[in-house]
Amino acid sequence: MGIHVIKMPDIGEGIAEVELVLWRVQPGDTVTEDQILADVMTDKATIEIPSPVAGTVLALGGKAGEVMAVGSELIRIEVAGTGNADASNATIPARPAAPPAAAAPTAPAEPARAPAPVGTATARAVPAARPAGEKPIASPALRRRAWDMGIELQYVPGSGAAGRILQQDLDAYAARGAGPYAIGNNAMRYQQRDDEEALPVIGLRRKIAQKMQESKRRIPHFTYVEEVDMTELEALRTRLNERWGSERVRLTVLPFLMRAMVLAVREFPQINARFDDDAGIVTRFGAVHIGIATQTGAGLVVPVLRHAEAHDLWSSAAEVTRLAEAARSGKATREELSGSTITVTSLGALGGIVSTPVINHPEVAIVGVNRMVLRPMIRAGTVVPRQMMNLSSSFDHRVVDGMHAAEFIQALRGYLECPATLFME
Repeated sequence: MGIHVIKMPDIGEGIAEVELVLWRVQPGDTVTEDQILADVMTDKATIEIPSPVAGTVLALGGKAGEVMAVGSELIRIEVAGTGNADASNATIPARPAAPPAAAAPTAPAEPARAPAPVGTATARAVPAARPAGEKPIASPALRRRAWDMGIELQYVPGSGAAGRILQQDLDAYAARGAGPYAIGNNAMRYQQRDDEEALPVIGLRRKIAQKMQESKRRIPHFTYVEEVDMTELEALRTRLNERWGSERVRLTVLPFLMRAMVLAVREFPQINARFDDDAGIVTRFGAVHIGIATQTGAGLVVPVLRHAEAHDLWSSAAEVTRLAEAARSGKATREELSGSTITVTSLGALGGIVSTPVINHPEVAIVGVNRMVLRPMIRAGTVVPRQMMNLSSSFDHRVVDGMHAAEFIQALRGYLECPATLFME
């Protein structure tokens, strides 16, 4: 028997170190060739590390959340034969991670309030499915579902990789009626809880935290809010979808807004820019590369629609759909997640009335979309129902004056309230 040492692979593009996000194996596990050993993360991309050999895991080279240098020892595997004692051929190729791997380590904790408890009083004696101190691995969606069901994930056995809890595990657990709580026991609904769960901020969640902190630290934000009458645009969007919806991708508000942004930055080129505050240089771009803030199971990422100025409504809609799917599945490439010159963000139906979006550094502006609502408005002295929506947008006050920011948003408002002007050059 011999020992095969696998080193942290060179991901490329000059990357000297990566973050170890998740181990898929543990010492003592038997692994096969090409089996995934661990997930690591670069700036935004999560990469799976496969095993080039079959054998038994002897030791792990780091802990989840640890930043490791390229070329450092990742794992030791006992193999048949002589192995590679000098580890000279131990560096292995990496490949983009599968979606579940990216989501697991960054799953948020369940809310701190007590769940609607279920079960009998004696049900609290049910033993935990994992040792004390070991945190359950599950996606954010599954954690939320378990919360809604009043089930403690600590008690749910996981059948996925590294003990990951899958949807079928939660369903099977609920079907058995197992758990520390059971349905219908009102006496336990207000029972005091003293449990805590400390979750390391690692992987994509760490990258998001660092990015947000950097943006707020370096950029003096100011936010400008304006309401927009979307009635005419919504009527046009409905008619276009009725006419072309079965043949083309369905249109949302976003492609119209992106077209309005393309036209508006022609009048205000200082908005479509990046500010290198270290060098003291503002670069204005003719190309409009729009970042689309997208919520995924692993956190917020910003895929980029490149050359929005060259897209019509339907090609914009198709590309936005493709990018969102790639981001949510963890398959977006590094190029698709970088290079934006201005960003748009929206919480959809959860958009609220007003928001204060954080600028995507080193850009100088971000356009935020709030919820659309039907409200009574006065038009020509008559109260009429209108579809109203707020734009909450933030700007870098170092390079964008307040007046120019307001004029830019008013230009957006003009295009959106009279959508025919979106197609007039």
